Amino acid sequence: MTDRRSPVSGLYAVTPDVADSAWLRARVAQALAGGARILQYRSKSPDRALMARQACELAALCRAQGVLFIVNDDVQIACECGAHGVHLGREDAAIAAARAQLGDDALIGASCYDDLARAQQCVDAGADYLAFGSFYPSAVKPGAARAIPALLREARVRWHLPLVAIGGITPENAPPLLAAGADALAVISGLFQVPDTYAAARAFRRLFDARSRSASLDATA
Repeated sequence: MTDRRSPVSGLYAVTPDVADSAWLRARVAQALAGGARILQYRSKSPDRALMARQACELAALCRAQGVLFIVNDDVQIACECGAHGVHLGREDAAIAAARAQLGDDALIGASCYDDLARAQQCVDAGADYLAFGSFYPSAVKPGAARAIPALLREARVRWHLPLVAIGGITPENAPPLLAAGADALAVISGLFQVPDTYAAARAFRRLFDARSRSASLDATA
């Protein structure tokens, strides 16, 4: 079995819910070129044919760039497009059921919101990474429960799984989340609702590069 945990780090791009596939492909390509290491296809469209087409197109783009591709919620579409895994929320398929369908090497992430008890349940069920948030006001989920950076610190003490922070994250407000222990930053609006997706991705990438340099200096001190 491969180690499913190590790849989950860096800029984690999450797609907006749009029907314009050409626009979506172009913006995703900019995000990947700018340094996104993971892409999650997230769509709430009732048009499953559109979702399947978009997911398969983006999966191919990610494979060509060596980027992890995750599908939000939908295990069947993840299977159809050969995704690396799925991301599951409270109302989605059970982690065990997704694992049975996708196999041992699939990456399965879990939304834990602001709830450490749920995180423990997800760990026990076999999740590969834990996502917490919303840390900041989010236009995508304006009513989401608010998490605080201390939650990441506590999760880092309890579990040795990658931690993903999500919710209204920008290059300007991300540093406290990285300092608190986030391995990855999941970003929607901060990448796809800005004039220049490539420049935004580069700004996030610089934050991770700076942290890596700091860690290297600490290790050699």
